[in-house]
Amino acid sequence: MSITALTFTMILAAYLAGSISSAILICRLRGLPDPRTQGSKNPGATNVMRFGGISTAIMVLVFDMLKGAVPAYLAFILGVNPVFLGVIAIAACLGHIYPIFFGFKGGKGVATAFGAMVPIGGDLALCLIGTWILVALITRYSSLAAISAAIMAPVYTWWLDERFALPVAMLSVLIIIRHKDNIIRLRQGDETKLTRKKKTPK
Repeated sequence: MSITALTFTMILAAYLAGSISSAILICRLRGLPDPRTQGSKNPGATNVMRFGGISTAIMVLVFDMLKGAVPAYLAFILGVNPVFLGVIAIAACLGHIYPIFFGFKGGKGVATAFGAMVPIGGDLALCLIGTWILVALITRYSSLAAISAAIMAPVYTWWLDERFALPVAMLSVLIIIRHKDNIIRLRQGDETKLTRKKKTPK
C-alpha cells in the first residue's frame, strides 16, 4: 500500500473510531441516562461526572482519549508525515464531534484531542494535564481549563518537539472553535462550574 493510500485509510479509520461514543455506550452499560439528555447534554466525561459519578467519568475519559491516541500512534509508527498526523487526529476528533453512529451529535472532542497529543511525549502530557488541573482548581470551570490547555498546547509542543507544533495547533484551533458557546457563557458569567454527583441520603 502506498503512503497516500495508507494516509487516507488512516483518516477514515480515525473518523470511524472517533464516532464510537464511549459516553453513551458506558452510560447504557451502567444503567445511566443518555448523557445527551442530562446536564449540558454533552456526551463527554465532564457532563457524565455530573450525574454518573467520578468512576463512570474516568471510564469515559480513558476511552475517549484512546480514540485519539491509537490512530495517532499507529500513524506515527507507520511513518505518516507530521502534518497528516494532525489531519488523522482531527479526523478522530471530528468523529467524536459528529459521530456517524449516533446521528452526528457528539461532544467537544477535548479528551480525544488530548489522547492524540499524548504519543508525542509524556512531558507534553504532563504539561497539558498540569495546565488543565491548575485552571480547573482555580476557576472551577472545566471549559476554561480545556481552552487554556488548548491555547498552551502548541507552545508546549514547540518547546518540546517542534516537528509536531503545526498538527497540535490544528487540534487546538478545533477545540477552541468547539467551545465558542462556552466562551460566550464565560464572558456573561453563565457557565456551569464543576460539580460532583451528590450522594443520595440514606
